[in-house]
Amino acid sequence: MAITDWPENERPREKLLAHGPQILSDAELLALFLRVGTRGQSAVDLARTLLTRFGTLCRLCNAPAGEFATVPGMGLAKYAQLQAVMELARRALAERLTDGALFDSPMAVRDWLQLHLAHLAHETFCVLLLDARNRLIEAVDLFRGTLNQASVYPREVVKLALERNAASVILAHNHPSGEAEPSRADETLTQELRMALALVDIKVLDHFVVPAHGAPLSFAERGLL
Repeated sequence: MAITDWPENERPREKLLAHGPQILSDAELLALFLRVGTRGQSAVDLARTLLTRFGTLCRLCNAPAGEFATVPGMGLAKYAQLQAVMELARRALAERLTDGALFDSPMAVRDWLQLHLAHLAHETFCVLLLDARNRLIEAVDLFRGTLNQASVYPREVVKLALERNAASVILAHNHPSGEAEPSRADETLTQELRMALALVDIKVLDHFVVPAHGAPLSFAERGLL
């Protein structure tokens, strides 16, 4: 049965317009993005098929183009549209971080880091540079590769913070393996960076570990800073 044949109060578009997007399920939201289904499947049915195939909404949105395009009814054009939506979400969150103090909206920080880092197949070390009012100056992906003392150089972090005239920083790196728990190397590196930056009067406000799936872990909340 086509969605247009459903009762009006059960159609995703009408539900969203009447009550807001937050009441829709993942499949219903995805169906609005897809717009149409395939032969024998409504857009909601196709959305459920996609979610079953990839397991989670996050895995679906971050799937490689080739894998996404193998699903019947999908293709590179639809993949490009989905990636455009993801990038719009990243940029909208980045604007929120730039417009106000980061600690006025801690969930926005977590959401942005998750969108920015969680999907990456390689480890990336990111530095969020803040001014004296905790407003974002710039977010910089400074190192790429395995996170350890050999690949993240404290002097480069200090140099960057001084060049941007930062008063404080938030550090973040992802764990592509999916494990959110910080390693001993993560903890050691965080303390080295905290001490190096303290020498030039720059504070480390937090360090986030961003797993491939799930919420970022905060060092500050764990008492590790």
